[in-house]
Amino acid sequence: MHHMMGYWGWGMGFGWLFMVLFWAFVIVGIVALTKWFSDQSGSRGKTALELLRERYARGEIQKEEYEQKKRDLSS
Repeated sequence: MHHMMGYWGWGMGFGWLFMVLFWAFVIVGIVALTKWFSDQSGSRGKTALELLRERYARGEIQKEEYEQKKRDLSS
């Protein structure tokens, strides 16, 4: 009987750790999904020129392409 008490004591000792890790993963997952959804909806309210400026600032397009697209949007 003493042996069983030691077994349960060992299992219960690490049980709380797994529960904390589980809830931490759940909370991190909810936060990540919330951030992802807010990032997805954030670009909807921007104008084409604002999106073009962001692409240029990130280095996705060169200056010549930026200037051409800016002229096209202004027309």
